[in-house]
Parts: sequence; structure tokens; C-alpha cells
Amino acid sequence: MNQVIGASVSRKDGQAKVTGTAIYSAEHQIPDLIYGCLVTATIASGRIRAIDTREAEQASGAIAVFTHRNAPQVFNPNENISRLSESRLPLSDDRVHYAGQIIGLAVADTFERAREAAHLVRVEYEPQAPIVEANKATYVPAPQWLGEDLTYEQIDVNTGNVTTVLASAATQIEAVYTTSMELHAPMEPHAIITHWQSPDMVTIYEPTQAVLMSQRTYADLLGLPTERVRIVSTYIGGAFGCKFLPWPHSILCAAAARELNRPLKVVVSRRQMTANTGHRSETEQTLRLGALADGKLQAIEHTAKSITSPLEDFPEACTIITPAMYAAPNMRLSQELAVMNVGSPTFMRAPGECPGMWALESAMDELAWSLNIDPIQLRLINQTDQHQRKNLPFSAKYFAECLEVGAKQFGWQDRPLQVRSLTRDGKLVGLGMASTTFPGYRGSTSAKVRLLPDGTAHVMSAGNDMGTGAYTVVAMTAAETLGIAVDKIRVELGDSTLPDGGVAGGSQMTASLTPAVKLACEAVLRQAQAQSAQQASEQLKQSGRAAFEATASAAPGEELEKFAFQSWGAHFCELTVDEAIGRVQITRWVSVINAGRILNAKTAASQIRGGVIMGIGTALMEEGHFDPNTGYPVVYDLATYHYPTHADIPRIDVTFIGEPDFNFNPMGVRGIGEIGINGVSAAIANAIYHATGKRIRSLPITPDKIISV
Repeated sequence: MNQVIGASVSRKDGQAKVTGTAIYSAEHQIPDLIYGCLVTATIASGRIRAIDTREAEQASGAIAVFTHRNAPQVFNPNENISRLSESRLPLSDDRVHYAGQIIGLAVADTFERAREAAHLVRVEYEPQAPIVEANKATYVPAPQWLGEDLTYEQIDVNTGNVTTVLASAATQIEAVYTTSMELHAPMEPHAIITHWQSPDMVTIYEPTQAVLMSQRTYADLLGLPTERVRIVSTYIGGAFGCKFLPWPHSILCAAAARELNRPLKVVVSRRQMTANTGHRSETEQTLRLGALADGKLQAIEHTAKSITSPLEDFPEACTIITPAMYAAPNMRLSQELAVMNVGSPTFMRAPGECPGMWALESAMDELAWSLNIDPIQLRLINQTDQHQRKNLPFSAKYFAECLEVGAKQFGWQDRPLQVRSLTRDGKLVGLGMASTTFPGYRGSTSAKVRLLPDGTAHVMSAGNDMGTGAYTVVAMTAAETLGIAVDKIRVELGDSTLPDGGVAGGSQMTASLTPAVKLACEAVLRQAQAQSAQQASEQLKQSGRAAFEATASAAPGEELEKFAFQSWGAHFCELTVDEAIGRVQITRWVSVINAGRILNAKTAASQIRGGVIMGIGTALMEEGHFDPNTGYPVVYDLATYHYPTHADIPRIDVTFIGEPDFNFNPMGVRGIGEIGINGVSAAIANAIYHATGKRIRSLPITPDKIISV
């Protein structure tokens, strides 16, 4: 067998992307294409008293202006079929629920003319006082959490007697940790082209993380049979959750294109994206830990608050990860949610887990210092072999090994045990660490494989690649199973006419799709009664047949009732702090990850590095606020929203350990897209404490907090 799995293989799609031949959704060239520009609300709460579109409709090149008075037809969604990012359909009425809400669409023969027409729409409002400040919001118990596997989970947990045990604990830590709103900023903005070939057949070009799910949703909203809707999402320029489910602009574009009987393109501007294509909610979390003198946890209480919009219940489920991390006989977890006049939050890389791990891993560090126990030892003492909410044992867990290997690589044993004890070039030096984990998700998928007489193979699935390397790992899986080189595999993804490839979210695409690819390749060889693709190709040449072809499906099964599946890891950080100006510079980083079998060493390490970089942004830079007067985000583009650049990032050393998790799937692989970000902000804050002796519990840790604490 050709040994491909585990090697470092360059991206199959890399050349197309760097040479510009990769076609993204907004780049499809369709004859007679027209352009739409969104009209958005300038108040955060109230109603539209009057809207005047006459000047816009008479503008040069203008074709139509849609508002709530003449909204194109969209059918009410069937909640058993449709999955929407925002449950209110666009232009449903004259109500305004948040600043930036879509209240119209101007259509013209060029983008520039559409934008001009949109600016000519005159709106009079009856404003109401909005709620855009979290400390003025009313919190209520949060509903169940719709997780990234798109199943609902109960967030609250209450076992034992937390109140009594905490009161009598030898050592107790209680602290409040906060995070700021984080904005999505993928390289590719949200964009859609809708092309109706006939009144009952449409092709939609849109970056989506769930091709077949989007197909079913659009069919439901447009009143069509599913097979009459085609979704094309061949390339995605970054998503991280914000392109999981359709947004109002997409639904509006599809409906408007049908009414106008012209192919229509809508691209959401960066400023519009800050309001109406999702964000990560700000959070406030309270952690109370009670432990014995030897560090053994006796009780954990973790409560969290987050914000949602008036149009969608979306809790940032910070407590969802706590039962997986550490053992405690007494545990109380609760989540609260408040409605404010802001755009709907959505999935963002490790939703819930990322802010949840920030609070939990910071509190564990505080407990370690309080007890004078090494933070690694404290985690080893309290690790659990069982998921305490699911009551299932973990499969293939190598968490302790991640801590031990990372400590050795980083030189943790040489770390001074006093704060403010290390300096370099006039700056304080700090070392910190934190654990990381992320659930193992897997969905149902299918793939088709065609083996051709020339010895090449064609792999097809509607599953897609949002930049994480799915094209490559699919090709590697097929190459190893068939016994041929990777460059002889052609992969076609992201088209709803292909077999259902599941969803690219929750770090599950590789774990879900590669087992189906493997099974389809094996079926091709069985059909050919051959041991390898080379033998099968010779048979094709002799028989005159066009190809051997097979389709196979893979899905989770009884293993979900036997095991809990998680990936594990540890981050180690060294940084310097210039207290005079409050500057933090990360100088060294080590991440050790256990995620089952690693299919492509190169792209896997890249995923972890990308997660770490994103986590550094969360920890030190990314911060969104709403203007209390307008309700609009104060920062609204890539010039005003701070995120890491190359100068902010050191070398990030990534090591993978552990064995394949064959309990999870036949490939033994778990996801790695999101585990890289979890725990990063805590590792940084813990290192800052070691450097300065200042415990900062509010993200991002900007210079003013370093100076003022």
C-alpha cells in the first residue's frame, strides 16, 4: 500500500489559489448579471415611519428597489427543514431590531450604480431607546444550545451540593472573567450570486459550510423541490462559523433575482458584516473552585452570561466544556442570556469552548498559585476519565501526555516559582500554560469515486473546503487506499449535485468525509476484483470500459453510546511585558495536541498555528463595542478592528502525540480546526501574571490594563 497518510503534503488547491484560478462565489461570470446593494438601518430600535425610494429608482442604471412595502416572495420556513442564522425573514415588516439591519435592496446594472441607488433611499424612523449595554440588559436562563453538530444540548448541570462544599473547602477561588465582542473578519466577505435558469430551477453560488443543508433551506424558503436548487461552494475564503447557515442578505438576493428574472449578485461590505453576518457575543463568567489542600477539586461552579439579538436565541455556551475537563463530585453549571438591540451572534471558532476555557484555565492557574502547586500537577491531579455530563468514558485520551511532552519541550521545569523574577532587556518575562480540548464531532457523509483507465481517480462529494485542507486530505485518503500517487487524484467538492458531504463546522469535515472516501475506494477495488488501482486500470484498458465507479456512505453509530470523544492538548507561552507602555510581546510558543491520527502533518500543524494566532488576537487585541447612541459597532472595518499581524507572532512549535482513535471512525482521526484556539488566552494571561504579579481577568488585555492594574 502507498504510504501517504501522515506525510506532509502540499495543498491540492494551493496553486489555484495563489495563481488566481480558484473561482470564489462572487467571481463567477454569468451573462446579464446585475448587482444589488443593501440598505441598512441607521437606528437600533424602532420602526420605519416612511421610506422614499423614488429618487433611487430614477437613478442612472437602477433596476429596482425592494423594501418591506414590495418585498419579493419568501415562504415561511419549516423549522424541521430550514436552518437559518436569523429566524426573521428579510423585509418582513417595518420594525428595526438592531443598527445595520437590512431594510432594503437597491438593484442596478453595475455595482457602483447599485451603491449610489442605495444611498438615495430616504428613510424616516420612529426610534426607540435601544438596549446596547450589557450591564443594562435583563438576563434569563438560556435555552438549549444548538451545537456545531446541529443537535441541541442542555447547558445546565447540577450535581452534589455545591454551596455547602464550597463553603467548607480548604481553599476556594472565586473570580469573574469577561470577554469582549469579537467580529468575524474572513478574507472573503459574504457574497452570493443567484441565477434562475427557469421559474422553478435556480443555481446559487455562495460560500457555505453546509452545502446540502443550504440546499434544503433555500428549497423550503423558495417553494421548490430540493433537486431544483443547486448550491455551488467550490472555494471558501475563510468562514470559522459565520458561513454556516444562510443570512438575510442571501435569502433576499435569491428572492429578488427570481422576481427580476436576472442573475443577481450581492456582496456584503465589511461595515455591513459587523452588524448582520454574526459575531461572538461578549461574555461574563463567574468561576468558583473549591479544593482540598492537596489540590483535589471538590466543587466547581461555573456560571456564564452572554448576549443575543431580538431575532435569535444564541447563547455562547461557555459552560459546555467544563464537565469534560476536570473531575469534581459537586458541579453546578448555568447559562444566562440577555436580549439587546444588536445583530445576531453566531458560531465562531470553538463557540462556547473558547471563552469557556479562558475562564476555567485562568481559574485553575489562580488555584495553583494559591495552593503553591505546579499548574501542570494541578491539572494532572484533577483530570477525569469520564465526561461528567454524558457519563461516558473518554476514548483514546492522551491529555496527561500532552502536558508532560509540552513541559519538557518548553523547559517548564526551569521556570522560577516567583512572580516578577525574570527580566530580559529591561522587560519582565513571564511563562504560562493552559490546557485545551474540543469535542470530537462526526456526521453522516457520502462520496463517489471513479477510477479511470489512465490510472487516475476522481473523488466527488458535496462536502467542502473552507481553507482547512479538505481537498488535500481527501486526495491523500484516496491515494493511500487505491495505492497511487496523490497527484493522480482529482477531487471535486462543494456542489450540491454531488453526494452529501456533511458540514464543515465543529472540526468534523475530515473525521466525517474521509471514512466515506475510504469505503468508496475499497468498493471500487472490490468491483474490479483488484488489489490496487494499477491492476484495476489495466482491466479497464482491456475491457474497454470507461471506469469503475462506486459510492459509499459513512456515519456515526453505536460508539456514541459507549464513549465520549474529545481531542486534547496543552499550550505553553513565554512573553515579555514592558510595563512602562503596557506592551506584551509573545516570544515563544509550544502546543502539544492529541487529535487521533494525523492525516496531513503540514496542514494539521497549520490549523493549530492558525488557531493559536486567532487566540492571540482574542487575548490581546480583538475588541468590539456598540455605540450607546447609535447601537452600531464602534469598529467596523479591517482598519479599525485590531487583530494579529506577523510582527505579533513568534515561531509556534506544534507537536502531535497519541494513537489513532479507531473507536471514533475507521480512519482514527478527530478534528483539529478548533482545538488550537482554546486555552490560548488563558495561557497568555497566566504568563502575564507570572511576569508582573498582576491578575487580569478581562479580555482583551490591552496596554491600559497592564498599566492600570
